[in-house]
Amino acid sequence: MNAPLLIVQPTFAHARVPDTPQLAHWGEDIKRILCVRLDNLGDVLMTTPALHALRESAPGRHITLLASRSGVALAPFLDDVDDVIEYEAPWVANPLASSRSLADDRRMQERLRRGGFDAAVIFTVYSQSPLPAAMLCYLAGVPRRLAHCRENPYALLTDWLREPEPQQRTRHEVERQLDLVRQVGAQAPDTRMRFAVQQSDRETLHAQLTARGIDDKSHGKAQGNALEKAQWIVLHPGATAASRRYPPERFGQVATRLARETGAPLLISGSASERSLADAVIDAAAPAVRGQLHDLSGALTLGELAALIERASVLVSNNSGPVHLASALGTPVVDLYALTNPQHTPWQTPNRVLFRDVECRWCYRSVCPQHHHACLLGVAPGEVVNAALELRAQVQSRTAAAASSSSGTSGSSENQSNAHHSDAAPPLADEPVAP
Repeated sequence: MNAPLLIVQPTFAHARVPDTPQLAHWGEDIKRILCVRLDNLGDVLMTTPALHALRESAPGRHITLLASRSGVALAPFLDDVDDVIEYEAPWVANPLASSRSLADDRRMQERLRRGGFDAAVIFTVYSQSPLPAAMLCYLAGVPRRLAHCRENPYALLTDWLREPEPQQRTRHEVERQLDLVRQVGAQAPDTRMRFAVQQSDRETLHAQLTARGIDDKSHGKAQGNALEKAQWIVLHPGATAASRRYPPERFGQVATRLARETGAPLLISGSASERSLADAVIDAAAPAVRGQLHDLSGALTLGELAALIERASVLVSNNSGPVHLASALGTPVVDLYALTNPQHTPWQTPNRVLFRDVECRWCYRSVCPQHHHACLLGVAPGEVVNAALELRAQVQSRTAAAASSSSGTSGSSENQSNAHHSDAAPPLADEPVAP
């Protein structure tokens, strides 16, 4: 006879695991730390406050980042990272999967063994398992291994936190990783995301913009402790997942109104493979304003893109890497936020997060499973324009205040606030949803 079905659904999606064991404080004997973050550029950026906390919590610490190719590209701009190792892990989606072999993983295991690491921290989003990376570190002989884990890891992790997300609560990705390292005594008062723009990239960007006839009169001018913002607006119409792309035709409408109302140059960023998106945005813009639109897709290095966003009066972007660059650089951002997942909103920078609530929120899909894309299509171009103009006006107001103040500190408290908690931010999984 079959057992009756449960009438009350279980609270937890998985079998209960034992309470998290008592975590040990990592003291001054923990010098060489391997930080594993194998997904995308934006994920690595959102981990930088935790990397900083690890480095600052004991003298003489050496941080090595194990990351994918896109994550490794950040290493020259991360002051808290001493060394970097590129690894396209077989348990992470990547376009090179067909060309890899088991020998690659054996070589990586041996390389990590030779690294002489005292500990490893495995950073994941809550939909990822840390156990494959934990196994790699275990086989490489790394003695201390820390991660969030949904199931009992037994010997694979020496220090771990039971995974509470998403059933019990959901945190911003930055908060999640700060909570993880805090459990082993790593914390720092400065929780900003980090990206150190190089002066050489500022200079090469200036040369590129000048060659294109784009006004860059404020190049090199200081506003307090930061560079003076330029007039230009940056548009980023691309995103890796189709489900996170606002239509280029609507970006064209946004560009038309912003060009008319500000008279500013609008610079379209993207990779070389996204050039067709930039073309579609320009084609959708009114012919009279196309002279203000400049396609920079494929023309900038990562450092030059950061230099561009650093001085933009505002960034208008799908929720992708440039949004997280803006957070790290303190640039105001209009984030067109598809409701695929809740925890990647802007961090500590002025922002407007635009979306329409839908029943299928938090789908975690690369393509809209309902085929309506309503969470983004419900955002009218006029809303995007108004949000950008509001943020731009705030920047101009602070610039004017700084110019009249000998200290140049006016408005700094807003830049350092947790702006992702604004009333425009999408709710996390345990918060009420506004229409």
